[in-house]
Amino acid sequence: MSKIDVHKLTKIFGPSPKKGLELLNQSKSKDEILTETGMTVGVNQASFSVEEGEIFVIMGLSGSGKSTLIRLLNRLIDPTFGQVWIDDEDITQATNEQLIETRRKKLGMVFQRFGLFPFRTVLANVAYGLEIQGMDKSEREEKALQAIEDVGLKGYEKSYPDQLSGGMQQRVGLARALANETDILLMDEAFSALDPLIRQEMQDELLQLQSKWNKTVVFITHDLDEALKLGDRIAIMKDGTIVQIGTAEQILESPANDYVSRFVEDVDRSKVLTASHIMKHPTVLASEKDGPRVAVRKMEDEGVSSIFVVDRERHLQGLLTIDDAIDAYKKGVEMKTVLVSNFHTTTPDTPIQDLIASAVDTKYPITVLNEGKLEGIVSRVSILSGLVLGKEEETTA
Repeated sequence: MSKIDVHKLTKIFGPSPKKGLELLNQSKSKDEILTETGMTVGVNQASFSVEEGEIFVIMGLSGSGKSTLIRLLNRLIDPTFGQVWIDDEDITQATNEQLIETRRKKLGMVFQRFGLFPFRTVLANVAYGLEIQGMDKSEREEKALQAIEDVGLKGYEKSYPDQLSGGMQQRVGLARALANETDILLMDEAFSALDPLIRQEMQDELLQLQSKWNKTVVFITHDLDEALKLGDRIAIMKDGTIVQIGTAEQILESPANDYVSRFVEDVDRSKVLTASHIMKHPTVLASEKDGPRVAVRKMEDEGVSSIFVVDRERHLQGLLTIDDAIDAYKKGVEMKTVLVSNFHTTTPDTPIQDLIASAVDTKYPITVLNEGKLEGIVSRVSILSGLVLGKEEETTA
């Protein structure tokens, strides 16, 4: 279900935006319009939707229009043309009163430069949005304290912004947005001013919070690695135009044009591609109700020397080798008594990079589990090919 729907959203800065719009409709470029009229195309007919609970990343270089676009989403600036639907409301047509109400109840904003009040404590900063809504002091402070705890700042409630590090100040800004309990978070280069290590911590923090809060997030960045790490989907902008929208894998594997190709050519694929991209479904499994003789027959039929054993719900029980199966059959013991458990397991969303160490010292495939159920297996060769081969190279190979 779409939480945000954007249709042909356009912003032209200058004395006669309608004239600029006419030139856009004549397929004039941003540079041609600037040369002919002196007006700047900030956003050019952007159309996209953001699903409920999705982290939607908008990225591009400086001047690409990404920050203008996010300000159009909450009408900090008015569009020249187009619509922005939030739930069932077109905010481009909203009155000032309606817009204020929408911002208070549905739209939280996290800025690059924190936007904290220096004379207010952490608690007072986080509770500010609830205060201007008229919420009772005890109630708003209760909500603020919960948000402060969620972002890892419990114990700093009485501190002032200048007593905090940059990363801690950004956590306060994030807590303020969470405390307002809005459905949507708009984050404009929220981590760009932070040192690299603190920035990585904040990215991890956002992903952890998202698993709990399940907000709809629109995140602006100029950093491709950040976009690939955070985005469920990514929109890449150039000269005010969205040139491609897709998942990290789609953008890496099928860039829309040369501009996107240049963006992604130096990306470390092992940080982006996950176990789910390279795993294979096992061709044969043994059931825990099978005896060792049945398991041996299955291994012989497939030409393999080991087999994974699952229960009726496909929960992994262990691994059975051909030698152990034959030994169990000869001794007349149950198969479960000889199952191997010293193999590596992982989850579908584990980056390939995190599997490399496991692949080095294992003699069995790595099992991919989802809530204990076997989804697939990853071999050492799959990890290596996922690191070095692109889609076309894999086809050729």
